[in-house]
Parts: sequence; structure tokens; C-alpha cells
Amino acid sequence: MIIKNIEAKIRLATIIAAGSFLTAIIITLITCSYAYRQVADSRKSIYILNNNVPLMASQTDVQMNRPAEYRADVELFHALFFSLTPDDKYIEYQMKKAMYLVDQSGVEQYDNLKENGYFNSILSSSSVLTLQTDSIALDMPKRYFRYYGKLKIDRRSSTVVRSLITEGYLKDIPRSDNNPHGVLIINWKTLENKDLEDVQKNTF
Repeated sequence: MIIKNIEAKIRLATIIAAGSFLTAIIITLITCSYAYRQVADSRKSIYILNNNVPLMASQTDVQMNRPAEYRADVELFHALFFSLTPDDKYIEYQMKKAMYLVDQSGVEQYDNLKENGYFNSILSSSSVLTLQTDSIALDMPKRYFRYYGKLKIDRRSSTVVRSLITEGYLKDIPRSDNNPHGVLIINWKTLENKDLEDVQKNTF
């Protein structure tokens, strides 16, 4: 009888110990989960000093603003690549900045234009090129874009307006001073670059 009582007490003590252990694990998991959520929430807030007084400001989710950054990056690249003046140093500067935003496909287009005398013709004709963006279509799941714009070429003898359509894909990369949006344009190509109008100037 005494042995049975001892066995029952041992079983009871084992059950109590096992229950306490499981309860401790559950409490630990709940605490860790709560702490993780608190840390994640805290990262969504930033503090700005205003006359040494800390003010809390909401931090925007990066992915919520990504479409706007993609469009801004695409527009910046096209402006750098196509808006040019008859100044070889300026053209070189623009191309250097543009190449930070595009992969080898952009380098290849630049090399082709250079070999075909495109930039020399800008210098010799004193042309001023101005690009106006019409729209930028984005396919976020595929990270694909299509750019629509009009390129105005103002020469001494005439003003030409061209329709410009290009396409490419977007790749996220670390942000830097040369690529503040952290976006690289890849597989870029021109789909259309045709004259819409050619207005001759009065030369006398």
C-alpha cells in the first residue's frame, strides 16, 4: 500500500513537472513573439529632432512606395540619356550618370549611337535635345516597364519631334549616391523612335 502511494506521488510529481515545463515553453514562445512584434513595430517609426526635441514620425513601408520609385528611376535614366546639349563634356557627364542606372544593354545602345556618329551630329548641328515623358507603364509582378515620351530636337534649321517608346525590366540593388533609388534597368531596348513632325525654321 505504501509502495502504491509512493508510485502515485511520483506520477503526480512527474505530471506536474511536465506540465510546468510545457507551460514555461508556451509562455516563452508567446513572450518572444510579442517582443518580435514590438521590435518590428518600432522600426516603422523614426524620430526627428526639432530644436533638440524628439518628434516621432511614421516611416513609410518601402514596398508601398516602390512603384513611384521605379517610375522616378526610369524617368531619370531617360532624361539623362536623351536630354542633351551640343557640349561634349556635358554629353559625357550625362552618359556617365545614366550608366549607373542601367545594365550592359544601356552600354551597348550608347556604344552603337557613338559608333554611328549620333553624338557628333548633335555637336555639329548645335542641336538641343529635350525629352518629355508622356507615361510610364509598370507591370509590378514582372517588374517590367514601358516608357512613352516625345523627344524634341531643336536644330539651327529645323525642330523635329520624335515619338520615343522603350521597354525593359527593373532589378532591386543596394542604394548608393549614384543610384539613390536602388533600381537597375536591365534588358533595355528602344521599340520606337520615329519622327512625328519636322518644322523648318526661317533662316533669314
